[in-house]
Amino acid sequence: MSLSPHRRRSTVAIAAAVAGVAAAAGAWSVAGTASAGTVSGTLYRDPNSAVVKWVAANPGDSRATTIREKIASQPQARWLANFNPSTVRSEVSSFVGAANSMMQIPVLSVYEITNRDCGGASAGGAPDLGQYQNWVSNFAGGLGGQTVIIILETDSLALTTCLSQNELNARNQALSTATQTIKAGNPNAKVYLDGGHSTWNSANEQANRLKAAGVQYADGFFTNVSNFNPTSSEANYGRAIISALAGMGIPNKRQIIDTSRNGGASGDWCADDNTDRRIGLYPTTNTNDGNIDAYLWVKPPGEADGCRYTAGSFQPDLAYSLANGVANPPSTAPPSITPPPTTAAPTTPPTSAAPTTPPPGGNGCSASVSVNQWTGGFTATVTVTAGSAGVNGWTATLTLPGGASVTNTWNAQASGSSGTVRFTNVSYNGRLGAGQSTQFGFQGNGSLSGVTPTCAGS
Repeated sequence: MSLSPHRRRSTVAIAAAVAGVAAAAGAWSVAGTASAGTVSGTLYRDPNSAVVKWVAANPGDSRATTIREKIASQPQARWLANFNPSTVRSEVSSFVGAANSMMQIPVLSVYEITNRDCGGASAGGAPDLGQYQNWVSNFAGGLGGQTVIIILETDSLALTTCLSQNELNARNQALSTATQTIKAGNPNAKVYLDGGHSTWNSANEQANRLKAAGVQYADGFFTNVSNFNPTSSEANYGRAIISALAGMGIPNKRQIIDTSRNGGASGDWCADDNTDRRIGLYPTTNTNDGNIDAYLWVKPPGEADGCRYTAGSFQPDLAYSLANGVANPPSTAPPSITPPPTTAAPTTPPTSAAPTTPPPGGNGCSASVSVNQWTGGFTATVTVTAGSAGVNGWTATLTLPGGASVTNTWNAQASGSSGTVRFTNVSYNGRLGAGQSTQFGFQGNGSLSGVTPTCAGS
């Protein structure tokens, strides 16, 4: 995947419409409403991303712990940038199916539009719009029926300088048709069109472009992909677009903000040589803002912009620079999965069992479990702590009560689903220094009360 510099460059100041809302939205994170947008749930972390593979292949690298804990542990978008009409359905079905099996939300970034990036550094995509629509139809056929977030064609609306009026009209029609095709394939898909960013086109101009491309059929728009503008600026910009769209008779549209590297300096588009960049807010659907459906890492942190390294290649020094000095995420395990609507709500508060003995010496490890129990089911978070010599791998063992079974596991591999179940580390969390901890989780049926895990390290 190659990412265009155009969407990262500061080309114009934001419009007066943005300035008009800036003062009113100064406390943007709590403005207007205390609720999240229209998306809720846990985002899916791709176990086959470039950063996860790098961490697994380089456990002894001095940068690996920081990159693992602050980047590889987080959900990021899976980009579809290679024109592959014959295989895209199976690729998407496999990825979405893995997320669905964990009751989590996958994020797919579609980057296939004809003449993308106006033939620049990210040139490519479908040879023509007819073949593009065929690709989209195959793509939609693999989306399943559960919630999936679609970032549809970054740059396609903010960057149109190379298109004639006829070509622009054709692109707008293609995006509108693509949105409707995706929605027909999976009515629960959440589709967002290109909103550029707060230092590119004005809010009114971008709203006009979104309307022409059929945003009325979509759930909203995304901004700041691969950029560094502060989240507050993007939220103000998004409000101005939402207001402009409502004035055009298109209400209730919402925003996605890419926060993958906007926690530091803004300015020049290329991050390859800039050590002032940092990752921004960790990905979440819990935005506390009714206008914003999610903060996502659409641009995978650590992937190059193309001015020093090959565009789209994962570079550990870039990833380390983005993560160094940034606070750890609240947990390396996903939040507890909400039980299905037919399941009764928990009748008792979560219970926790803390370690009652200090970490063992040698190559040992200890484990403790925290359980969220409801009628008929549970989720559990297990904390594994290395002993005084650290471990290169670990296995936590739990003996489940009769009638209890494991249905989902994350951040570990489970051997068995009932009785005595062994949970072994995965590639990115097996190596722990002396006294260091990691977490994994699982969901199941029945009751998990009274369980005490044991741990063995290697």
